[in-house]
Amino acid sequence: MAEKKTGFMAEFKKFIMRGNVLDMAIGLVVGSAFTAIVQSVVKDIINPVIGLIIGKIDFQELRVILIPATEDAGEVAIRYGALIQNIIQFLLTAFVLFVIIRAVNRFKEKKEAEAKAKAAAEKKEEEAKPAPVPEDIALLREIRDALKKN
Repeated sequence: MAEKKTGFMAEFKKFIMRGNVLDMAIGLVVGSAFTAIVQSVVKDIINPVIGLIIGKIDFQELRVILIPATEDAGEVAIRYGALIQNIIQFLLTAFVLFVIIRAVNRFKEKKEAEAKAKAAAEKKEEEAKPAPVPEDIALLREIRDALKKN
């Protein structure tokens, strides 16, 4: 049983140390910070503009009251303004991520195309060079040339 535990721990360590896991952890941290920015943009910039357009209403407060508040209990309401805000946050986040991923993919495609063009040029250059003459053939040619001189 000790072997399995050591094997499991070694495999877990190998998994954790892979680049993909580290990249994913960094992405998660950056994504969390990015989410805070998007939430602020939606809450502090977009929602007030939408609220102004729909009649100077606090967008976050849009709701349908099912049971009004009493002294004993709070109100029961469907807060569709918060839902709409979250949908806007999602769409904005998805759009920004799409733009970033699209830019990264285009950059990668450009680099790959440049690498392929460079490899093709090198291959063409290599093919254009005459094949090196084997040593024994070169020696025979030298002997022939020496005999012609005599």
